[in-house]
Amino acid sequence: MQATREAGDEVWRAWHDEAEPIRVGVSACLLGAEVRFDGGHKRDRYLTDVLDANVIWVPVCPEIEAGMGIPRPVVQLRGGEEGDRLVVRGSGEDWTTRMEDWARPRVGELLGLGLDGFVLKKDSPSCGAHRVRVYDEHVKDGVRRTGVGLFARAVRDAAPDLPLEEEGRLHDPVLRERFIEAVFCSNRWRVYERRGPSRRGLVAFHEAHKFLLLAHDEGLYRELGRWVGRFGQVDDREVHARYRALFFEALRRPATVSRHVNVLEHLFGYLKRVVTPIQKREIAAAIEDYRAMRVPLVVPITLLRFLVHTHEVDYVRGQLYLEPHPRELMLRNHV
Repeated sequence: MQATREAGDEVWRAWHDEAEPIRVGVSACLLGAEVRFDGGHKRDRYLTDVLDANVIWVPVCPEIEAGMGIPRPVVQLRGGEEGDRLVVRGSGEDWTTRMEDWARPRVGELLGLGLDGFVLKKDSPSCGAHRVRVYDEHVKDGVRRTGVGLFARAVRDAAPDLPLEEEGRLHDPVLRERFIEAVFCSNRWRVYERRGPSRRGLVAFHEAHKFLLLAHDEGLYRELGRWVGRFGQVDDREVHARYRALFFEALRRPATVSRHVNVLEHLFGYLKRVVTPIQKREIAAAIEDYRAMRVPLVVPITLLRFLVHTHEVDYVRGQLYLEPHPRELMLRNHV
């Protein structure tokens, strides 16, 4: 695994291993599989036409695999004293136990394949991860939007650090960039662990991710650095376990405009002694334009990346913050 790159190569590729491709679990209907209750699908073209080139999909349809047929009655979440239940609309047939008994081992099988993320169908009583309708006679209007699908809950319980999102929320540019960045980070960590954790390897991993982490949370960024510095003071296994937990916790913190500006200014600091006065003014102007939301994040980053390569600032050139995912996805063109 390399932590630097040749000019023109994408930074993320230096940490990518073709033998460990990015695998993402997905609700099968989102890929166009005709598995919905009415025999239809909910193909999402961003997943199939854009993201598809960069990931290996691992499709699953909980309702089919748990034993429901096609076509099948509509199921919904229904509130109760012992928690939300998965029941058939109209008849009230309860599928909760059958779904949970199927989901636990199935989620284990899926995670054993080496998943780096999961995209689930919004509003689904089995797959929905956010604000699923729960029919509850004890609340006003009889419906509350607080539910989580039973399969989605099983995934979260088994793998709380796994990047997980709904396809509907991926149409929000900020949430989309955040999710895909996390998926690529998850893959890099998985590759690192598969190759055998080591002191030298973790130092290189942390150095490459430093500014990306800083964009998410400065406190956790500093705490991660302190744990890397504790090699030789505590057991290596404890260092790696604590680093992993803090790393994924940091990724869950949103990278805001102000945090990005902080990182951009830090990177600018490495260039101040080598750039010309005109270049210095252009960088400062681009950062200020981004702060004011007159331009997207890609503008100051592209300028910084160009000058980093022009002046061969090796330490910054290897920073994954500059390109944490393929530029063809154009994720930072919209945030």
